[in-house]
Amino acid sequence: MNTTNPASAADFTLPATGGASVTVSALRGRKLVLYFYPKDSTPGCTNETADFRDRHAEFQAAGCEVYGISRDSMKSHENFKAKLGLPFELLSDTEETACNAFGVIKMKNMYGKQVRGIERSTFVIDAEGAIRREWRGVKVAGHAQEVLDFVKSL
Repeated sequence: MNTTNPASAADFTLPATGGASVTVSALRGRKLVLYFYPKDSTPGCTNETADFRDRHAEFQAAGCEVYGISRDSMKSHENFKAKLGLPFELLSDTEETACNAFGVIKMKNMYGKQVRGIERSTFVIDAEGAIRREWRGVKVAGHAQEVLDFVKSL
C-alpha cells in the first residue's frame, strides 16, 4: 500500500456493543484500528480479539481506538464481549456495509465448499482519516503486536 499518499478511509456508521453506534468520521483526531474477523467465539477470532484486548492499554496510550467488526448480531457481540471482558466495542455489520467498503468479503473454502466470508483483515487509520496500513489474510499469532508497533510508529 502506498503510505506516502494514503487513501481516505470509507465512512460508515454501525451499531456497537454497549448500545451506541460508531461513525468513523466522528472519530477524526484519534488513530483507529479496525480489525475485521469472521465469527464471534471461534478459536482464531477469540485468540485475535484477546490479543487486542491484552494490548488495549498500549493502544490507548498511543492515542488509538480499537474496534472489532464482523457480520455477527449485536446479541452475539454482547455475549462475546462479556465472555472476553473486552475494554473496546465490537461493531455489527450484518448488512456488510463496512465489509464491502473495505473489500474484505471473499470466497473461502470451508470443509470443501465455497462460502462467502470475511477475510481476516486489519486497517490502521490515522487522525486525519487516511488508511496508513492494511493487513489482509491475517495470521493471528503476533498480529496484534505488529499492529501496535505500527501504530506507535505513526
